[in-house]
Amino acid sequence: MTFPMSFVMAQAAPAAGAQGNPLFGLALPVLLIVVMFFVMIRPQMKRQKEHRSMISALAKGDEVVTNGGIAGRVDEIGESFVTVEIAPNVKIKLQKGAVQQVLPKGTLKSS
Repeated sequence: MTFPMSFVMAQAAPAAGAQGNPLFGLALPVLLIVVMFFVMIRPQMKRQKEHRSMISALAKGDEVVTNGGIAGRVDEIGESFVTVEIAPNVKIKLQKGAVQQVLPKGTLKSS
């Protein structure tokens, strides 16, 4: 199969200075990675650090809310588990990481 010459197009050779510096070609991907770090990764690391410090500061008597939405008062603290009293004489044992938030003192009595 032969094609007529009208379909054949020649590409002009690039000019000598048209290529430019190859480092400019890498600037955009590097810039995108830096922006992604500051927009997505760094705030997540900050939240994780705050959560770890909150978990390590838990004390008996603190009022907490779990990831499941259960509110209660810390009764016992172990190395990796915490016992939370959710009603009089009703206690549940949770992993420390399941504690989402520490409430101000007296929050559970007011509700």
